[in-house]
Amino acid sequence: MLTSLALIFLLGLLLGSIFIKLRLPALLGMILTGIILGPYSLNLLDSSILNISSSLRQLALVIILTRAGLSLNIEDLKKVGRPAILMCFLPATLEILGTVLIAPKFFNVTIIEAAILGSVLAAVSPAVIVPRMIKLIETKKGTNKSIPQLVMAGASVDDVFVIVLFTSFLNFEKGGNFSSTALLQVPFAILTGIIIGYLISLILIKFFKTFHMRDSIKIVILLSVSFLLLELEIYLSRFIPFSALISIMSIGIGILKNYEVLAKRISSKFSKLWVAAEILLFVLVGATVNIKYALSFGTTAIIFILLVLIFRMFGVFLCLIGSNLNKKEKLFTMFAYTPKATVQAAIGGIPLAMGLNCGNLVLTIAVLAILITAPLGALAIDNTYKKFLN
Repeated sequence: MLTSLALIFLLGLLLGSIFIKLRLPALLGMILTGIILGPYSLNLLDSSILNISSSLRQLALVIILTRAGLSLNIEDLKKVGRPAILMCFLPATLEILGTVLIAPKFFNVTIIEAAILGSVLAAVSPAVIVPRMIKLIETKKGTNKSIPQLVMAGASVDDVFVIVLFTSFLNFEKGGNFSSTALLQVPFAILTGIIIGYLISLILIKFFKTFHMRDSIKIVILLSVSFLLLELEIYLSRFIPFSALISIMSIGIGILKNYEVLAKRISSKFSKLWVAAEILLFVLVGATVNIKYALSFGTTAIIFILLVLIFRMFGVFLCLIGSNLNKKEKLFTMFAYTPKATVQAAIGGIPLAMGLNCGNLVLTIAVLAILITAPLGALAIDNTYKKFLN
């Protein structure tokens, strides 16, 4: 395992830096590292690493969502108003609708199989989006209209909405019924996540003020609480809807609101943790990619992914109608809401594991979506924010 970790970090850093010099996102080099080292290419990664890769990816997601919360001023989000709420579900809904309309014609699948495919595709990647939005907040780009805050918050809630739909469509395909009550679980999961996370933040603030300790220890405590919340979600889901990811972000928001000095200090430490977590996340995402199988679908799959992205971008445009954003700012927001990676890597293989007819197709499209949208979305953000945002 130690040799595998050394290869992941050293080759990930090397290829990441090469891609930066080529004016491309470092994450593309990290994904390529995973493809090279993974079981479908050189097979140099220890099986013990691959067996826990989903947990390691979750660890990286916890770090970036905590960092997002520590940077997300809720007062800025309130200024955005209606678009902030619409961004949580409307772009994803339109992307799923676009998939349902197009996929049967491209791949000869049923409507419900297309819906499953759409729900896998429709989630955006906080791991790609959040670090870039935090950078914009720190450099005061677009913050006069709370654009980074809008994108960052929407991307986190968007994932919860999509995963609930994915579970419902799978249940329907297995012979169950599509439960409309499942859709009602989304706002409840978000609400309980916010309440529990915020209450935990108040308890932690009281604890940190009472017992003096190094910031490094506070980081360990925050991470431990986040891991417990992920386990709590599994337990609570049998009784009430609850989103651990929203709760984790809410802890950061609560600390920023009520103990800003601490939030700024530990946010800088989380940004240092992200240096290693980012490599681990994207290399392990790349390791899931069977590049030969993915490319066997040819240009048809690529055209399909680009077409459904248009539906998503149109959904973002609809969210921003009536807002105070100008044309360039709206276009930037549409670009910023396209990258996919973490959710597709996490759930893309589930239909295949369940033995569904559409399993191979879903996994292949999910992989190609990562390879296409993660670098393109990151490039679009990195190359337009200076020109499009004030």
